[in-house]
Amino acid sequence: MVAIQRLERAGWKIEAHRFRMGRLEIDLVARKGSMVAFVEVKTRFSRKFGSPLEAVTWQKRREIGRVAAAWIDRHGRRGETYRFDVIGICRRDRGRGWEVQHVEDAFRLERR
Repeated sequence: MVAIQRLERAGWKIEAHRFRMGRLEIDLVARKGSMVAFVEVKTRFSRKFGSPLEAVTWQKRREIGRVAAAWIDRHGRRGETYRFDVIGICRRDRGRGWEVQHVEDAFRLERR
């Protein structure tokens, strides 16, 4: 998987791939030291309907937050820092490879 390779090359360790809570899931949970990133991966074969990054709606963000809370309850450790990243993958023109964009700390959730 392109996103996993990109993260591992940047020094991240993949803690979970498709971590599920009922019907909801987080694509990747990655760790680098005490930083844990919950990573949503969006892949598109063209930009005809917009950037893959635009596909992470507020509803999807809320779902990711709920699953992240479950992961933290089960696996979280004292002193960790958490963030939400998005990796957008889009086919290059003429099908020559992939364009990968990693947005660190892409969004934050409102606390209520």
